[in-house]
Amino acid sequence: METSDFEIGGTFVAAGTTADVMIPVTTMATGFESVLSVRVLHGTKPGPVVFVSGAIHGDEIIGTAIIQRLAKHLSPEMISGTVLLVPVSNIFGFLNKTRYLPDRRDLNRSFPGSAGGSLASQFAYAFFSEVIQRSKLGIDIHSAAVHRYNLPQIRIASGSPYLVELAMAFGAPVIIESPLRDGSMRALAQSCDVPMLLMETGEALRFDRLSIEAGVGGVLRVLAHIGMIEADDGLSVVGIPSRANKSSWVRSPRGGVTHRVRKSGDPVRAGDLLATVGGLFGEDAQDIVATTDGIIIGHATLPVVHQGDALFHIAQVAHPERAGERIDTITEAILASDPDGPAEPLLDEDEVI
Repeated sequence: METSDFEIGGTFVAAGTTADVMIPVTTMATGFESVLSVRVLHGTKPGPVVFVSGAIHGDEIIGTAIIQRLAKHLSPEMISGTVLLVPVSNIFGFLNKTRYLPDRRDLNRSFPGSAGGSLASQFAYAFFSEVIQRSKLGIDIHSAAVHRYNLPQIRIASGSPYLVELAMAFGAPVIIESPLRDGSMRALAQSCDVPMLLMETGEALRFDRLSIEAGVGGVLRVLAHIGMIEADDGLSVVGIPSRANKSSWVRSPRGGVTHRVRKSGDPVRAGDLLATVGGLFGEDAQDIVATTDGIIIGHATLPVVHQGDALFHIAQVAHPERAGERIDTITEAILASDPDGPAEPLLDEDEVI
């Protein structure tokens, strides 16, 4: 079957070709135009449209690094369908090294947006109308805040066997069922019947090898799983992701200087020592212990803390010691763990106070 041209932002991309499309969004204070940059890889064979996006929060640049690596790995000749790569969704925050836009609005709370609204609303509308509405699947990549680190993890809406299947194919260490937030890209995409995976990994304003490799490998495994690219031996074997729908933060019992003994990725049991915190001379040190069984999916990287600072983020799982075990099929992984109880909201990075 012959593949027709792909149209986006008024640009037509021929089958078997790549194009960088600059979609006009708004006018900056300088009078110059600001754009949403999208690389279109339009395959030679028919198939779905999938977008991969990064830096919707401008300081979460790990997604940009992952998408740059994907851009080098993927080519239209190997794709059935179309891949849209958006390395920076929030160019203002990206340039200013901050989470927000200049108007202090959160782009990921501004969907669907409007062409005549605020700055955030204009960017949300451009992404919605040009990217989401053309797609059948989305993968959005986030990171922890400054001075925090997130273990590679996939967050999905609850109640969708297909999203569980895709998350298992991605192969991140942890899958968390997380309720949707009003105004978020995920909530809007779901209302448009566009399933989405949200990857959380790494630290704001930093690149790290584990996050990049997990992100690149995960996206390629998903594309292979849905038949858009050929699978290869290097992508077919993954560990068992642990599934959770509850998590909690462990906070510092006092102000002072901390010394960690555990990190993201470590399985823990309630009562296990996570760190100690003492005064400026190390006096009156107190133990910081796990409050639940689970896997550490995020930790603070700054040793200097105030009383009450969030230090360790633990996803509650029934058998944390099984994290990382290998299985033979995705189906077995889906059946391996199904936590009971209602999903609880997961705080965003700016809400962990």
